[in-house]
Amino acid sequence: MRIITYNINGIRAAMNKGLADWVKAADPDVLCLQEIKATPDQVNTAVFEEMGYHLYWYPAQKKGYSGVAIFSKEKAQHVEYGCGIEQYDFEGRVLRIDLSHCSVMSVYHPSGSSGDERQSFKMKWLSDFQNYINDLKARIPNLVLCGDYNICHKAIDIHNPKSNANTSGFLPEEREWMEQFIGSGFTDSFRFFNQEPHQYSWWSYRAGSRGKNLGWRIDYNLVANHLEPHLRHSAILNDAMHSDHCPVLLEMGF
Repeated sequence: MRIITYNINGIRAAMNKGLADWVKAADPDVLCLQEIKATPDQVNTAVFEEMGYHLYWYPAQKKGYSGVAIFSKEKAQHVEYGCGIEQYDFEGRVLRIDLSHCSVMSVYHPSGSSGDERQSFKMKWLSDFQNYINDLKARIPNLVLCGDYNICHKAIDIHNPKSNANTSGFLPEEREWMEQFIGSGFTDSFRFFNQEPHQYSWWSYRAGSRGKNLGWRIDYNLVANHLEPHLRHSAILNDAMHSDHCPVLLEMGF
């Protein structure tokens, strides 16, 4: 089972950069997208349906903003749109599909980089998301939480930890949250296989950051601990150039 998470920073722009051809070549069983910034009627969905995907969309209410989607070759047994908290669901941040062997979530955590108000929103979200997942995993244990978490977990996950020590996405309280969230029952599947430094999934558009590999690892496939025996492989697919992020692959054996 091949699962890919990808913040595409606008599916229409990504489609213009060859996203559909890339998906066909990568051939994931489940593709979790974040920042779709569109509704299905604004996109040529037929190209994905012809590849055999069932398409599940959860766009934000605000046009051209946020939103998540999951494309799955297996038809979902159940689809959960949102997390039941209005202020987050308005922004289209959580979508879950229940499949035969696991439940896969596409989640887009808020960024706090625009200022204090959004940083406060982000910290409230993190607390509420933890509570939501605590409740969810009691009922649905086989969780795979894919998405853009907008947090670098450890110093190895960011190109310059010292200069970014007070930057949203690498704040001590965010990193502490990430540590305890993973510790609450999840495995960082990429780090399960890869301990090398300089492995990033997002780069600023400024100053040629991607070419210099001055990046951040903020996109994760977190897997419930008891699913560890099913983990087979994980990789950051940094050759994909449709966004300021790149995809992260997880392969599981069921």
